[in-house]
Amino acid sequence: MNPPRRRAILIICDGLGAEWISEARTPTLARLMANHLRAGDHRAVFPSVTRVSAASIATGCFPGRHGLEGNQMALVEDGRIVVHNVGAPSFRETMRRVTGRTLRVPTMAERLAPHGGQIAYSNVSPGAAYFLDPDHFGTVLHRAGSFGPGGVSLTGDAHLDVTHDLDGDIEMTRRFCDEVVPADGFGLAILWLANPDLTLHHDPLGSPQHLHALEVTDRLVAQVIAAVEAHADRFDTLLVVGSDHGHETIARSVHVGQWLATQGLEADLKAGRIGVASQGTSALIYAAAGTRRALADLLPAMARQPWAGSILTGDALAATGLTGETLFAAVDTTRHDEPNEFGVPGTRWLVEDGEGTPDIGCGHHGGLGPSETRPFLAFIHPDFAPGEAGRATSLVDIAPTVLGFLGIRAEGMDGTPIST
Repeated sequence: MNPPRRRAILIICDGLGAEWISEARTPTLARLMANHLRAGDHRAVFPSVTRVSAASIATGCFPGRHGLEGNQMALVEDGRIVVHNVGAPSFRETMRRVTGRTLRVPTMAERLAPHGGQIAYSNVSPGAAYFLDPDHFGTVLHRAGSFGPGGVSLTGDAHLDVTHDLDGDIEMTRRFCDEVVPADGFGLAILWLANPDLTLHHDPLGSPQHLHALEVTDRLVAQVIAAVEAHADRFDTLLVVGSDHGHETIARSVHVGQWLATQGLEADLKAGRIGVASQGTSALIYAAAGTRRALADLLPAMARQPWAGSILTGDALAATGLTGETLFAAVDTTRHDEPNEFGVPGTRWLVEDGEGTPDIGCGHHGGLGPSETRPFLAFIHPDFAPGEAGRATSLVDIAPTVLGFLGIRAEGMDGTPIST
C-alpha cells in the first residue's frame, strides 16, 4: 500500500501580531504555539507590509532579491520616477511592461508546477494575492479576479466572489475547507485571511472590534485544522499557520513629500527626479543620480524632525534586505510610549500616501516597530517536534521549509529550513 501523498497547507492571518495570541483571545492559536513547533523569535520583512510579505513568503527571498519593494514602489518610466500602488490588480502588468518581468526570482508556485502545483485563496488586496503567483504557474482565487494555470480566467462558481470583510473571510474559509482540503490536486495550498489586519485599519488595537476579529480568525483556523484532520487517512499534510506582520497605533501623520518640497526639492518631485512611497509607518525615498547629493544634504535636517525615528541609507538599508537601483533612503517613523484609548502601549506616525484621510487612532504597520515586526509561526506535523525553533526566523524561511518537507530543492533562496 502506498503511503499518503505529502502536501502542505499554509494559513496566514494577516496582521496578527504574536503578542495578541493567548488562551483567552485565541485559544486555537495558543494551543498550536504551545503544543507544536513554534518560531519563538520570528520576524517580519522590511517594509512590514502585506504585499512585500506575500512576495517574500512566495519566493523565500528578501525584497532586495525578489524586487517588490513596498506597498507602494517606484518604477522609472521614460526617465521619470513614478510611484505606483502595488495593490492595484493591474500592477503586475505595469511592472512587466516597465522592467520586462515581475519578480526577479522563482516563486513556490513556479517550483511546484511540476510537483502537484499551488493553489491560493486570498481576501487581501489584489496585489498581495497576485504576487503569491504573479506569472500564473498555479491557481489564485481572489474577489478581483480568479485565475488558473496559464492565466485562464475562472468564472462562475470557480471564481472567489466574497466580500472584503470578516464575512468574506468566513465564506472563503468554508470554500477552502470544502473544495481544497479534500482535494488531491495540489502540493501547496494557501489560505490568506484579511483579518485581523483589515479590522485594525479602521478600529483601534484592543477595541471590541479588534478582539472580535481575533476570535473569528482563531475560529477559522480551527475550522481548517478540523478539515485537515478529517482527511488525515488520505494525505500526509504539513499545516503551517502564521502571520505576516503586526500593528501599531497611529497617533499622528506626516506627508514626507510635502516636507521635502518645503526644503527646496519641489521641482525635483514634480519632475520625477525624487519619489516618496508610503509604507504606513515608514517611507521609501527614491532619487535619480543627479539629485542624490541635494537629498543627502537634507538628511540631517530630516533626522531632527519629530516624525523621523531613524533614517536608513547605504549599508544600513541593505542590511534590512531592501535594495533598489533608485532607492536612496528609508524613513522609519518615531515611536512614542504613550498608550491608546484601550491601554495598548506604543503609538507611531503615519506617512500619508495621498490616497485617503489617515485613520488616526487605528492600527497600521510598515516600519521597524516592535509590534509590527513580530508575526507568529507554527508547524503542525509529526516531523516537526514540539518546542521552539533554535534560532531567529523570518518570513523568508517559510518557503524552504515547505519545499524541503515536499522533497523539492530550494536553492537560491535567502531563507533556510526551520527545525527544532
